[in-house]
Amino acid sequence: MEQKQLNTNSNVYTIVYAIVMVVIVALLLAFTSGSLKSRQDANVALDKQKQILSALNVDLKGQDAAQLYDQIVEDGVILNSKGATLVTDKDQAFRLDIKKQAAMPLEERQLPVFIAKVDNTTKYVFPVTGAGLWGGIWGYIALDEDLNTIYGAYFNHESETPGLGAEIKNPKFQQQFAGKHILNENGEFVSVAITKNGAPAEGQEHIDALSGATITSKGVETMLLNSLGQYKAFLTHSVQNADEQAEEPMMEYIETIEQPNL
Repeated sequence: MEQKQLNTNSNVYTIVYAIVMVVIVALLLAFTSGSLKSRQDANVALDKQKQILSALNVDLKGQDAAQLYDQIVEDGVILNSKGATLVTDKDQAFRLDIKKQAAMPLEERQLPVFIAKVDNTTKYVFPVTGAGLWGGIWGYIALDEDLNTIYGAYFNHESETPGLGAEIKNPKFQQQFAGKHILNENGEFVSVAITKNGAPAEGQEHIDALSGATITSKGVETMLLNSLGQYKAFLTHSVQNADEQAEEPMMEYIETIEQPNL
């Protein structure tokens, strides 16, 4: 009996062949993605550590960023919008998805604070996230021990215009924030304004806006107002009680705040 040969020119053969190749490629891609995920996650975490250290004005050139982060960032807490401590755990605070939290109602958000030691003084680092002209913007703000004076700032973006809005990444723009205060003389949270040509902002300290990038500059201003504003109860309560707490470490103070009913 003559054996029937496979017709490689038939439509059925072409379809089956295509399906088999798609399955094989999909399996290979899934395997590759899975095998690289841990490395990708490690790179994302390292980049986040570098951003936090940059807000603390740490020089990363020639340094092991992960090791520096472990040395300088001593602790972390997660607060709610009332200023109460939910968790005291640096790693758990680090893993929080800030964008996801920002999309939730304020009363349901978990708000991380990173506590660092720089030149033997305590600094507090707060994540900020918002929107620029063409996409998301984000960063970190480091405050001095008074929880009022900005020690350092770091900003980044998804797709702002090079030479214009993208200049929020420029250290010269970020350095303007150092020494500015986020509370007014009455201890009320007001954030920092960003104005054109050094114009004053009533009731707020201010910095110069980026030339030709008004919308992105205002995006940074709004980001600071909204993101740091989430911590208003914590910041203002801390300042109001600064005299009482002057002799106590901030971590002890945080833990004395009345805990919420979870």
